Amino acid sequence: MQQPVVRIGEWLVTPSVNQISRQGRQITLEPRLIDLLMYFAHHPDEVLSRDNIIDHVWMRTIVTNHVVTQSISELRKSLRDGGDSNAEYIVTVPKRGYKLTAPVIWCEENSDEIDNASTSPSIASTLTEPTDVIPAAPPAAPPPLQAPTKKARRPRIAAFWTWFMFLLSLATLVVFIVMSVVDHNAAVTKTRLLLNPRDIDVRFEGGNSCNNWLSQESYAIGLGGLITDLLNTYSTFMVHDKTNYRVNEPSSSGKTLTIQFVNQRHYRAQQCFMSVVLIDNADGSTMLDKRYFVTNTNQLSIQDDLFNSLSFVLTQPWPDRMREQLALFRTPQKYRADAFL
Repeated sequence: MQQPVVRIGEWLVTPSVNQISRQGRQITLEPRLIDLLMYFAHHPDEVLSRDNIIDHVWMRTIVTNHVVTQSISELRKSLRDGGDSNAEYIVTVPKRGYKLTAPVIWCEENSDEIDNASTSPSIASTLTEPTDVIPAAPPAAPPPLQAPTKKARRPRIAAFWTWFMFLLSLATLVVFIVMSVVDHNAAVTKTRLLLNPRDIDVRFEGGNSCNNWLSQESYAIGLGGLITDLLNTYSTFMVHDKTNYRVNEPSSSGKTLTIQFVNQRHYRAQQCFMSVVLIDNADGSTMLDKRYFVTNTNQLSIQDDLFNSLSFVLTQPWPDRMREQLALFRTPQKYRADAFL
């Protein structure tokens, strides 16, 4: 859609052809200068800063203040062309910006020329034709009233599509919010892009399926801490103790050791077992699956058997210093619990 013609002072500005005209003189300006002049025309007697001009005239383009100053200088030179050199159309407001001081009159493009061109032949014909009596023509029929209805339908259609796009955007936003809330607590997948085969996570699966749950949890957390300390000190594995860590987050460890108490039927009675499972996260295979029936007297035996099993499946012989460290725990005061039955 073409921009309307505007008269700024003595100049008639035609944006569609990038021209300004005055008293039979026409000057073609650059499109950017025409856009700058039209922006001033939309804000007469208003001080416009350089940043404001850059945002509305040089849209999507990064320019400096020097470009704005140079463009306004060229526009002033063109507006003073062939006229009073002292006339100022655009004045500089110190430390504020620029302001258009000339009067602004908006009009439709070529409306005056069209009116003059349409009326002059009719006037000339009336002056040259003889004054013969011409029968009066019948009055013209009134135009049909369909055009206003068509014009009235356009705003309705535009309003309909505006509301449709608004509701569609709102529904899309609601869907994204619901998806983000639902996926926030989703379980973390075990697939990893990069796993370290020498890293081991020690986890404890909570629950209250067995009696004396607090004692069992304390024993499992202590056992996990012992495994972490000894393997980090006397082996080449890096063990991460997550027995008391309740957040399920992505991990780059190649193996996961899980300790869990399960209540299962054994010999016609429900008994509580401690399950120890070592999983290789690279392929999901089970490297170790041990179950222990914990009592007040076999806790150290379970500890020794578990370390021997880990040494076998990890192909990691324990050094003598580590065996001496394990021997220090073989006292009645260490790792006792009240009851696990």
